[in-house]
Amino acid sequence: MSAEWQGYGGEQRLGGNILTADGWLLGDIVWRDGVITAIEGEPVDPGTNDRDIILPGFIDLHVHGGGGADLMEGGESLATLACAHVRFGTTSLLGTSMTATRETLETALADAGRIMRAPPVDGADLLGIHLEGPFINPDRLGAQPPHARAGTLAEFDVLDALAPIRVVTLAPEIDGHTALIAALSERGVRVQIGHSAADYGCCCAALTAGASGFTHLYNAMSGLHHRDAGVVGAALAHADYCEMIADLIHVEMGALLAARRAISNLYAVTDATAAAGMPDGEYRLGEQRVYKCGETVRLADGALAGSALTMDRALRNLVSLGLSVAEASAWLSTRPARYLGLSDRGELAVGRRADLVCLSPRLEVHCVQVAGRQIALHKAPCQGNGDS
Repeated sequence: MSAEWQGYGGEQRLGGNILTADGWLLGDIVWRDGVITAIEGEPVDPGTNDRDIILPGFIDLHVHGGGGADLMEGGESLATLACAHVRFGTTSLLGTSMTATRETLETALADAGRIMRAPPVDGADLLGIHLEGPFINPDRLGAQPPHARAGTLAEFDVLDALAPIRVVTLAPEIDGHTALIAALSERGVRVQIGHSAADYGCCCAALTAGASGFTHLYNAMSGLHHRDAGVVGAALAHADYCEMIADLIHVEMGALLAARRAISNLYAVTDATAAAGMPDGEYRLGEQRVYKCGETVRLADGALAGSALTMDRALRNLVSLGLSVAEASAWLSTRPARYLGLSDRGELAVGRRADLVCLSPRLEVHCVQVAGRQIALHKAPCQGNGDS
């Protein structure tokens, strides 16, 4: 039985198995003006009935593209990807850049900033930018184009003025980056270690300087060896928060479960490209051409290049490994919200935003609410509203 949405005047409600901050309730969640005003019901095991499951909306902190659009194209691309991902339950996201020339980055972020000031009505909430490169190691590019360079606070300030940067991925072993980590951390920017060949000691120094996370754990970083722990070893030993691509392709089951055991606030991201939500074919990722075939996205040489993952599939993947729906929801909502310091979302509780995703017992998306606004799931990806 599906959840039933009802609206009466300014009050709206949705019924089903509701995952609250205090556990599962069978009943109704009520909101007005985009804010949850009540959650009514009785404790329940959601496996004992066929009602829909209501979770906090998914929060994706690493999204390059979707719906055929890539952030680095500029124009309306951020609006298009926001509207593509919301149909799969993502209610908030960070648009994520690629390593590029300074001119290309400035153009892309200027257009992204314009979209953030006048966001699409039917898209996910735009939290800001995840700057993944160019401050990375040229020997650990992964699918990033060859424009890596040492970071400076001056270049960061220019880009941040165009669109608010919330997360920066960098390689701590690059000269000058320890000081840059400290400066960015003091401003409240989340600095993540990634695309890096750093050794364990360098990573520990970066964490001491203010680094707070790791970008797509295991991928494009120095791996774990018992006499050379590398970036992976530092993450497993010391990370509080850490992102992981939950497509079960970038990271296989055993490695994912090992990280789950070691890192208390591991959270899922998609690292999605323009191919997310689209048929097989050729797409753009920064200045690269990538190819979607089934569940993978690759460069012409066969190397993995981002993903076609959506957050609802990430949820199903995690549950398939034995995580409960409640724990998987924490990976997708609660932990990323806490990592960014977002106190108004990530859990379903009175006073929080009415960001909801309603799923069938098979974890298929039935409806999505962004700040209490119901999203048309089968509508084509939207464009910006044209305002400046």
